[in-house]
Amino acid sequence: MTFTGRFVVLVALGVIPVVLLGGTIPRAFVVLGLWMLFVFLLGGLDLLLTASPRSVTFERTVPARVRLGETVMSQLAITNTGTRRLNALVRDAWQPSAGAGNNRTLVAIPPRERRLVTLPLTPFRRGERRTAHVTVRARGPLGLWNRQATLGAPGSIRVLPPFRSRKHLPSRIQRLKELDGRTSVMVRGPGTEFDSLREYVRGDDVRSIDWRATARRNDVMVRTWRPERDRRVVILIDTGRTSAARIDDEPRLDTAFEASLLLAALAEPAGDRVDVLAFDRRVRGRVQGAKGAALLARMVDAMALIEPELIETDWAAVPAQVRGITGQHALVVIITSIDAAGASTGLLSMLPQLTQRHTVVVASVTDPAALQASRERTTVEGVYRAAAAERALLDVARVSAAIRQLGGEVVTASPADLPPALADRYILLKATGRL
Repeated sequence: MTFTGRFVVLVALGVIPVVLLGGTIPRAFVVLGLWMLFVFLLGGLDLLLTASPRSVTFERTVPARVRLGETVMSQLAITNTGTRRLNALVRDAWQPSAGAGNNRTLVAIPPRERRLVTLPLTPFRRGERRTAHVTVRARGPLGLWNRQATLGAPGSIRVLPPFRSRKHLPSRIQRLKELDGRTSVMVRGPGTEFDSLREYVRGDDVRSIDWRATARRNDVMVRTWRPERDRRVVILIDTGRTSAARIDDEPRLDTAFEASLLLAALAEPAGDRVDVLAFDRRVRGRVQGAKGAALLARMVDAMALIEPELIETDWAAVPAQVRGITGQHALVVIITSIDAAGASTGLLSMLPQLTQRHTVVVASVTDPAALQASRERTTVEGVYRAAAAERALLDVARVSAAIRQLGGEVVTASPADLPPALADRYILLKATGRL
């Protein structure tokens, strides 16, 4: 039971009869007591005439999935199973991160009828967003007292990574098509696979002449080549403590998801097999053996529930994890943080075990605020801030140089630029036959 503002005003109006009829203090207390008795009798009558908030049933309809930042509609069908008209304020108790906004709705439901309450949801965090209860506050005909009950009405929606970097996908696929020779003449390149034979034309590389085919056809024939296909791409996402840092108001882990989604969406149509592993000290998520549209669907489903773990990543276990995925040569993409030499010791000590067998690319997010701070030196405070930023940039450069000396490649960029930069590096490796 709850009181309304109307009840409080009615109690306050008791001052009037007390002033008019209460000449002495004892008489004033008697008048006040009679007034409070009258008010509470009215409140009790209002409560008796109020429909029970427990005489309702709920049916919830909510989409199973939504991308982060998109808006979907949650529908709650409320049925009044009682014999009185229900005038109520309904609060659908979604988690705050579900983005329900104003989740209180006034409804008026006659007996044995149903009303539909629609609530827009705009989640601003990944993961499983849930609601467990609905609170119904029934208002009486006099508007003095309310009857309130919190009833179970569970529901959930899975918030997937937004994949904003998909806008870069068409241009990269077009570059792959040009590389593959489907929109331009195929030429010979080192480390590529044989595709077909055709007649020699002026300008062709004489090293591509197939002399056996030339002897059979009695005409000069040359081989055409295409970028290698059916290669393995293993994406390893570091979910350790460094992935929890926020760069440009976005966790490093979310940027890693964006980059891995774009790379997978690019590599799969190019004919390569993509496997994804989220790891710190144990496997947090794994996608293996998926092809076509199922690849991205399984990736976003697995990524939706992964959160950074505030523990140090066990880099010594990474080679064994990669061997468990593939035993052949592969492109291993490690998305982690390389902004501190001390924190990268484990990565650097493990890297030779991978580079001796695989092509390794280490991708890392850089903070654009550090680059901007390094240029602002107009004040004493700005000079100190610029010195700290330069120190951080030098640490990134030192770790990057160490990775290159160990045989790996490095891609560093801001959160918005890292996914396309990683995709460009994949295209470059494919063009040069290094996959």
